[in-house]
Amino acid sequence: MIDLTSLVSLLTLEQKDENHFIGQNYKTAWGRVFGGQVLGQSLHAAYQTVPKDRIAHSMHGYFILGGDITIPITYHVDTIRDGRSFTTRRVVAYQEGKAIFNMAASFHVEEEGVDHQITMPNVLTPELLLTDIQQAQPIQESDPERYHRLMMAHPKVFEFRPVGKAIYLETQNKPPQSHIWFKTLEKIKANTPLQHQLLAFASDYGLLLTSTLPHRKEFAHERIYYASIDHALWFHRDFSIDDWLLYSIESPSASNARGFSKGSIFNRSGTLVASVSQEGLMRKFK
Repeated sequence: MIDLTSLVSLLTLEQKDENHFIGQNYKTAWGRVFGGQVLGQSLHAAYQTVPKDRIAHSMHGYFILGGDITIPITYHVDTIRDGRSFTTRRVVAYQEGKAIFNMAASFHVEEEGVDHQITMPNVLTPELLLTDIQQAQPIQESDPERYHRLMMAHPKVFEFRPVGKAIYLETQNKPPQSHIWFKTLEKIKANTPLQHQLLAFASDYGLLLTSTLPHRKEFAHERIYYASIDHALWFHRDFSIDDWLLYSIESPSASNARGFSKGSIFNRSGTLVASVSQEGLMRKFK
């Protein structure tokens, strides 16, 4: 991914008919369709079919098959329900006639109600931290092949500033918690649906890796196959994707070759803007 314009273009699907959309693929270094891309594109498809006064408040997706980055993805939207205040949509993504992903999303009109939230963790501000790319610089000479792989896999549209060592550089076991500041490198004027789609794309970074923290001594020297299994995202309040957001992640459990993580996303002022959960496969190559 070269720039923000390219990412917005990727998330903006071609509409074939009322409930039928076509999307292209982010050419990942690992050769499979990136989960965040499918999350963002499926949300874009759903948004095209709902009334303009409805804003997504939750989406729940299951990754069924690994996607092929050389084949466009077809999205079919099922207009399940249009209520007085809630709208429900189901989106299924296909390649060559096979479902690779399905998602349910709910949209809600704006309403007044009670308001509370958890407190943002007290961590260093992004200005005091190195980016993950800056942290990786020392291995450019000691392990150039690994450095090249990391840079190829890095989404250059976003800037990530981990609080502590970047997980993919960690070789010591740690508690399953991480904090990562992130934002787009470029400024963007985006409406709420596009903000949601961009956050859905970014929310797939860091979650599953946090599940590996208690096992870094072992995983750092093994070939591990990672894949998202399911992903849920709740939108609580407005935010700006081009301003710093704190992704506070914890992994309550890992078992049976699966890791489970959940995250809270705060803006700089400490407002909780979104919540995320994901389970993913962490399987050793045999």
